[in-house]
Amino acid sequence: MKFFIDSGNLKEIENLVPLGIIDGITTNPSLLAKEGGDYKAILKKICQIVQGPTSAEVVATDADGMIREGRDLAAIDEHMIVKVPLTRDGIKACKALSGEGIRVNVTLCFSAAQALLAAKAGATFVSPFVGRLDDIAMNGMDLIREIVEIYDNYEFTTEVLVASCRHPIHVTEAARMGADIATCPPAVIDQLFNHPLTNIGLEKFLKDWEKSQAVKA
Repeated sequence: MKFFIDSGNLKEIENLVPLGIIDGITTNPSLLAKEGGDYKAILKKICQIVQGPTSAEVVATDADGMIREGRDLAAIDEHMIVKVPLTRDGIKACKALSGEGIRVNVTLCFSAAQALLAAKAGATFVSPFVGRLDDIAMNGMDLIREIVEIYDNYEFTTEVLVASCRHPIHVTEAARMGADIATCPPAVIDQLFNHPLTNIGLEKFLKDWEKSQAVKA
């Protein structure tokens, strides 16, 4: 499974990439709005840091506008991925952009039927939002299972990018189901490292080593 950081903050990205586990980035208008400044310059810098797929979303709601914005975003860097919403116009734009060789991430997916449309339109990635489904008392991970099954049935090349990951369980369950990617806020990636027995074990090893060195002295 690939790990993407869901952030537009350069400092957060610069802190995590050196770990060697980060494969890409997802952003959205809300995340980039928090950063201020020239969003194109921020996206270019992110691409240079990560050297992997970097998603940025169009803000137009009509297909023609999405296509124009998509071409503009794709021109920023070779690593750019154009995000379009899973609407009729978004699917139309996805088909047009993917036909031009531009990679597209179809976002705001909340059903397996929608994911099927994204794959038919040539999406490189589809982004089902598991956390937001959990928020309305639906099991978001059930959606991942359905999408993976459908894509496997027909050998679609569209990758399942699990979005709105709220905690490590979302990540590990997605991996067990065979999803391709989990995109997580930095805080969730940090949580993946945590286990109390690791901390306890390391502390014991270090104390035992200190005792052995004290005896030798």
